[in-house]
Amino acid sequence: MLVAAAVCPAPPMLLPEIATGAAAELGDARTACSDALSVLAASRPDLLVVVGACEPDHHGAYPQGARGTFRGFGAGADVRLGEGEEGPRLLPTPLAVGAWLLGRAGWGAAPLEGFGVAGPLDTEGCLEAGRELAAREDRVALLVMGDGSACRSLKAPGYLDERAAAFDAEAARALGAADLPALAALDAELAAELQAAGRAPWQVLAGAAEGAGLEGRLLYEDAPYGVGYFVAAWS
Repeated sequence: MLVAAAVCPAPPMLLPEIATGAAAELGDARTACSDALSVLAASRPDLLVVVGACEPDHHGAYPQGARGTFRGFGAGADVRLGEGEEGPRLLPTPLAVGAWLLGRAGWGAAPLEGFGVAGPLDTEGCLEAGRELAAREDRVALLVMGDGSACRSLKAPGYLDERAAAFDAEAARALGAADLPALAALDAELAAELQAAGRAPWQVLAGAAEGAGLEGRLLYEDAPYGVGYFVAAWS
């Protein structure tokens, strides 16, 4: 059963060594992520699963100890999803960012796993994946990594789309309120057009939280690079 969740953005720019001179711009986001992780630790889970979007051929589970790398973003250091055997596959970037956040926080409260959810997975598939994750242990927590639209400004990765602000506003409201029907109702096609990589992970969270009665708090909301970034804690 799901007992807690943290929702964090997944840009490699969260790592100061990648952001370099712009590192301070996401300082508030890092602080909010730390606050959200403290909620996970306080829930005393039997298992923490890091969930993030991935390409279809990377869909599925990643064991504790799986390695991620940021070498393609100019950072030399690799990350690990806790201690354990490395496993045959590299972590998708959102899971690697989650592993970095956990390492930064000194996570040791529970065993770790990762779950990559294929970005094109439809809503029902995401909800069912979440239900299965929540059933893994008596007390399961999720660290859900995902961004909102990438179309909030002219300089955004997806250029400006007038639909992006409304999409992000609804996503932020739903995440802050732990509104499961609203998360399930996020339009997968529109999310893809707006390059909102968080849609599938958020819907996995919605499936995992069914029947859990969790309450949410929105800790951070901004679009510093034309991409919607949100941090929320559910307990």
